[in-house]
Amino acid sequence: MQRAAAGTSLNLVTSGRFRFGVVATPQTTVEDIAGNWQRQARRAEELGYSSVLMPDGMQLPSPMPTLAFAAAATTALRVGTFVLASPLRLPALAAWEAHSMSTLTGGRFEFGIGTGHPGNVRQAVEVIGMPETTAAQRLDQVERSIDRLRELDGDRHTPVLMAVAGRKALAVAAAKADIVTIAIGPLGSRADMARRAGELRAAAGPRASSLELLLNVFVVGDDVPAWMQQFLGADAATLIAGDSLAMLRGSAQQMADELQRRRDAFGTSYVAVNAVFIEQFAPVIERLAGH
Repeated sequence: MQRAAAGTSLNLVTSGRFRFGVVATPQTTVEDIAGNWQRQARRAEELGYSSVLMPDGMQLPSPMPTLAFAAAATTALRVGTFVLASPLRLPALAAWEAHSMSTLTGGRFEFGIGTGHPGNVRQAVEVIGMPETTAAQRLDQVERSIDRLRELDGDRHTPVLMAVAGRKALAVAAAKADIVTIAIGPLGSRADMARRAGELRAAAGPRASSLELLLNVFVVGDDVPAWMQQFLGADAATLIAGDSLAMLRGSAQQMADELQRRRDAFGTSYVAVNAVFIEQFAPVIERLAGH
């Protein structure tokens, strides 16, 4: 995998091969989960995606059984949470569910976990009757969930994906995660990403060479769906003007070249795209498969 020096110019050794994920959610109807969801998983596998990743939220079906349903419809596709909100589950429960998924899928599960968006978490914990927690307590829950999973796994090793923003979360990821996605916001700069990636690998020390960095690309092409504009808080013109890493534009070859530049600069070899762009992005996978 890539090794990074400190500073904004990371001089990475890009030995990590590209792989690609789809961030997807089913609708809440039984018909969609029973049909379209599994068809989407099979299509992702056909197009060369490595994984289907599902967000966590009270407005969605529970991710564990939903992802198990996707895994059952495929043969090699990995499934994962992107990411579980730690305040919504006791650490022992989160670890038990993750270990169960890893076992039932034959090792095709990636346990994504983070502290959750404070506003969303506050409303959700009220619904399920969990106590409201501080940022430090939420991060502690993440760490305890990972530790408990490792205990349950024994000889099995469930890959842990952590979403990190602050320095304390980055330190936990450096010590305990296998995959890390660094949240710098849709208008965060390349210098910001390079600096944070360098900090992560410096903190990881001997573990740095085994870390896999995930880049979440929200937009493929020039058009940003209205719901995504609302989520990102930025329209296409703003993202383009800000040279946003959340966006990927141009021909398939130009996008492939840009992802290689980003891997060289940041070490991001795992690339996830929103399911809206699953077909549009497929030609990029064809160009980068095996590289």
